[in-house]
Amino acid sequence: MQDWTEGLSYDPVKSLIDCAYPAIRYYTRRDLLGERVEPIQTLWGLPEPKKLLRHQREDGSWTVPPNYSEKYPDVNYHLIETFRRLRELVGKYELDRSHPAVESAAEFVFTCQTGEGDIRGFYVDQYAPHYTGLYVELLIRSGYGGDPRVERAVKWLVGVRQEDGGWLYPPLGTKMSWTDEVYISCHHAESAPFYPSHTSSHNVTGMALRGLACHTQYAHTSEAKKAGEFLAGRFFKKDSYTSYEAGDYWVRFLYPWWWNNLVMALDSLRRIGLTTDHPKVREGIEWLIDHQSQDGLWENSYKKGAKKYETESAAEGRLWVSLAICRVLKMYEKES
Repeated sequence: MQDWTEGLSYDPVKSLIDCAYPAIRYYTRRDLLGERVEPIQTLWGLPEPKKLLRHQREDGSWTVPPNYSEKYPDVNYHLIETFRRLRELVGKYELDRSHPAVESAAEFVFTCQTGEGDIRGFYVDQYAPHYTGLYVELLIRSGYGGDPRVERAVKWLVGVRQEDGGWLYPPLGTKMSWTDEVYISCHHAESAPFYPSHTSSHNVTGMALRGLACHTQYAHTSEAKKAGEFLAGRFFKKDSYTSYEAGDYWVRFLYPWWWNNLVMALDSLRRIGLTTDHPKVREGIEWLIDHQSQDGLWENSYKKGAKKYETESAAEGRLWVSLAICRVLKMYEKES
């Protein structure tokens, strides 16, 4: 048994290595068992990434159903769909810029970068540090870490932090009605400004921090550390804002990363230098250890009242989540 599994009640490796999904078996061998494996390109020919690559447009984005833009034509749905595809292609199959589809997609994303440095279009004209952070991570993992356009985006993220060290989607900090907030997020409107004195949202912070945590030059900066301390201090608490407010959203898991959760946050915190000596990190790790199932895996969600879906998609998702948790546990054991 590997050192990182010693604190677990059950060995998760058997369930992962015996599963029906070649990519999960590949990463289990490579990342958890330390075996020499075939080149990553062997995964690129699997049916799943081939399916994800379908319907890419000439500009590098992906097509969206015609009815998507009928209600909110100002929203850049092509940017959103490209995020959905890259999140899977890069997160699950590690496609990078050597693949022409990824290179083309990255160039499309850069066309959505503003003069200020952020990636904009998810909420039309509104600043979205959380999605800029996630896109920066995808671009870095795709091989664009040294690209000056990525550097601009990271500098923008650093520059728009709140005084407490985290980030906020600016409309959340206003006193406008929910109806007005939805309107400016879906139609052309003046961008709501950042007010640094407003309290950060830990959900937005968890997403935005990915852009710094995955960047070799910014991961260990004081700015990343302060954001990480804010995020760790919010473990299991309600968010300060109504969007994904409940505290149990911390334990609603998803991989590849999207919305903030405990596993994604722990991954980021280790990348910026926090170890299990940090009491909140230790609390998060212990929660994961205490909630392992008898088959060695973890559930997709521990959210109060969450339904357990007996579908193939849910079963596969549970394997990806469990692989992500194992990687995090090994990361802390190896480098603490």
